[in-house]
Amino acid sequence: MKNIQKAIRFMKKNGISNMIPAAMERLLQQKNETYQFHLPEESVLERQRQTIFKKNKLISIVVPAYETHPDYLRMLVDSVLAQTYPVWELIIADAGSTSKVSDVIQEYKDERIRYIGLDQNLGISGNTNQAIDFVKGEYTGLLDHDDVLTPDALFEVMQCIDQHEAVLVYSDEDKTDETGTLFYEPHKKMDFNLDLFLSNNYICHFTVIKSEVIKKMLLRPEYDGAQDYDLFLRIVAYIMDQTSEKGSSQANRLKEKICHIPKILYHWRCHSGSTAENPDSKQYAYDAGKAALEAFLENRNWKGVVEHTQHLGFYRIRYTDLFRQRPEVALAGGNGYFHGRVRFGAMNEDGSVLFESLPRKFSGTMHRAVLQQQVDALDVRNMISCEDDRVRALVSEAQSKLEYVLKNDVRDRAAGDKAAGDINARTQRYKKSDEVLIRQISLDLCRQIRQMGYVIIYDPIYHTGR
Repeated sequence: MKNIQKAIRFMKKNGISNMIPAAMERLLQQKNETYQFHLPEESVLERQRQTIFKKNKLISIVVPAYETHPDYLRMLVDSVLAQTYPVWELIIADAGSTSKVSDVIQEYKDERIRYIGLDQNLGISGNTNQAIDFVKGEYTGLLDHDDVLTPDALFEVMQCIDQHEAVLVYSDEDKTDETGTLFYEPHKKMDFNLDLFLSNNYICHFTVIKSEVIKKMLLRPEYDGAQDYDLFLRIVAYIMDQTSEKGSSQANRLKEKICHIPKILYHWRCHSGSTAENPDSKQYAYDAGKAALEAFLENRNWKGVVEHTQHLGFYRIRYTDLFRQRPEVALAGGNGYFHGRVRFGAMNEDGSVLFESLPRKFSGTMHRAVLQQQVDALDVRNMISCEDDRVRALVSEAQSKLEYVLKNDVRDRAAGDKAAGDINARTQRYKKSDEVLIRQISLDLCRQIRQMGYVIIYDPIYHTGR
């Protein structure tokens, strides 16, 4: 029933021609989903309890609460008490008008739990800001009032901080039902990727931020619904402004200071009315996310228009001129299709095609196939370049190599199969050995481009083929 309701909402918004492939893709994903969440072994948790870091840092967890269901609040507090890293404080800022929250907190005698009764309800941002005022720790974690942490969450965060001195740390997450016993829809996230993040707030939960930074920035009430996204975007801008590095060096710097923990440390509660359960229930949140992106572009002095995509919470930036607005970008390109499926396009460093064989109207895991993002490489058959003469010379050289491969391929074909017109038409007749060679030409080109300090952007708008 939930899937049917989602399909109907999607059809009303995007039309039946887009709804059908979206529904098919969703059904296939659910059919192939075999996820089960498993707690770490007790021996692992015990080793974490015995671990001594160079310097234990106090992590303050702030929770803006408002008439929270007692069972949800108990599960939240219990999950914090179960942490294997013990140097924390839990700040519950209660904006409710009843004693529902305070009655639960009084059940706990741990002095690390601090209850703050707020005089008035200032909304999610205002209430969180009031909680941040009481923070004593060097780092501040954001936890929603009905969600829970895994027992190793703060240990993993502290380990990341100990190694990287990160400004912002985030982890993978999944969803849990009202009982807190069923877990599903794991979100295995990517390391920080600026352009992907400018398409969607995939950082989300669990997030821990350097306290001096979050105390300075705070949350902005005008972006309620997307207040976290707005905060993270401003932190990204702050890190970018703190370094003189550009291009690929800046991208690496962002990955150092924005640390991704590839483990599920957070369970996002789904219940009736929650955004996780019904994204359509908070359309205003997606409008606020769009506004936060527009503010980021203005901050960077990048000229462009932010648009909603057909997927809620996912955006597209249409730059007036990508290379002029973003001089650190050398190449942009999309997918090449053959018989309705991706044959070539964005690649990892090892030559694997990111969305290989994905049907044309499918959007991929977390819709990544239809989102702008930085990539290791693009295929030389489908790319555009900036105006840097050095870049253009390298691209021209690679395309000459491509022409040589394709001409040899055509020469080997039967006479009736040799009348190819352009590169894309001839590409339809490549041999498997040619594909390996073409990918290597593309990888070598993009490696040289990155070594020059540039970044490479995958943009699905630059598609080709059929």
